[in-house]
Amino acid sequence: MPAAPLSPMLATSGVLPVGPGWSYEFKWDGVRVLALFAGGPPDLFARSGAVVTSAYPEIADLHLPEGTLLDGEMVVLDAAGRPSFTALAERMHVREHSRAARLAVTVPVTYMIFDLLYHDGRDMTGLPYLARRERLEELGLAGPSWMVPPAFGDGPATAEAARENSLEGVVAKRTDSVYLPGSRSPDWIKVKFDRTGDYVIGGWRAGVRKLGGLLVGVPTPDGLAFRGRVGGGIGAVAEKELLAVLEPLGRRDSPFAPGAVPREDARGAHWVDPQLVVEVRYGNRTPDGRLRFPRFLRVRDDKSPAECAEEEDDGS
Repeated sequence: MPAAPLSPMLATSGVLPVGPGWSYEFKWDGVRVLALFAGGPPDLFARSGAVVTSAYPEIADLHLPEGTLLDGEMVVLDAAGRPSFTALAERMHVREHSRAARLAVTVPVTYMIFDLLYHDGRDMTGLPYLARRERLEELGLAGPSWMVPPAFGDGPATAEAARENSLEGVVAKRTDSVYLPGSRSPDWIKVKFDRTGDYVIGGWRAGVRKLGGLLVGVPTPDGLAFRGRVGGGIGAVAEKELLAVLEPLGRRDSPFAPGAVPREDARGAHWVDPQLVVEVRYGNRTPDGRLRFPRFLRVRDDKSPAECAEEEDDGS
C-alpha cells in the first residue's frame, strides 16, 4: 500500500468502441476523488494530490479495511438525479469544517465509486478491469452518500441511455486492462456528448496572442445576453480572418445587455458591433446560460444575428 494515493488513471478521448472486450460506464460530470483508508474515516484526495477530506464530510461514514484505496467521481445530483457541476462548484473548494457541514445538508454529494486499487493492503492495480470490478461490487458499497454505479456490456445502448438522461457521456474500458496510475491510456476511452450553437460576437480580448478570446451572446431586446468567452479552437488562420472582420466593427460601448458581462471578462475588452455569427462547440450550459468548455468551430457567414436562437438545454 503506497504511503500516499496514486495519481489516477486517465481516459483518452475518442469515438465509442464496440465489440467484445469492452465494458461501458456512464461519464459523471464531477471531480475525481481517491479515497484512502488508513484506519477510521477515509482521507480524500483530488486528482492533483491535494487533500480534500474536509470538503466532503458526508463521506466520513464510509468504512473499509485499512489499506484500501478507491477511485471515483464526486458529484452533486439535481432533483432529476442528474449530476450538476454548477452545484458541485459550491462544494469542491470549501475547506472550513462548519461551512462544509452545512453544505452537506443543503447540497449533498454522492461519491460514484468505479474502481478498487487496493483492498486490505493488497495491490489490485495489476488485475484486469473485470476482476477489479467484481471485487469492488462484492464490497456492497451502497450508502446514503456513495454508490457503485452500474457497468454495461452494450456500448450503443449505454450511450443512448446516457443521452436520454442528459448525462455527460460514456467511458469505455477494456475488460482485460490493468490500472495504470498517472497514465492517459487508450484502454479507457471517454465519449463526451458535445453540443453546438450559433452565437453573435460582441467583443474580443487579447491573450497570449492578439486574439485571446471571443465574447459571445444571443440577441435580446436589451442587447446581447452574455454566453461566455470562447478561446479554444482559434488557430492562427482563424485569428487572422476574425480580426480582419472584427477590427472594422469596433465601437466604444458594449453591445451586451447592461451588467451582462462580468467585470473580469469585460476588463480590456474590444467591443464590436454585433454583426458576426460564429458556430461554437460546448459541453453544456450553466443555469445562468454560460457555455461550458466552448470551442470556436467556424464563422457563419450564412446566418444573421437575428437568427441566433438557442435550443433548449437541460444539461446543467
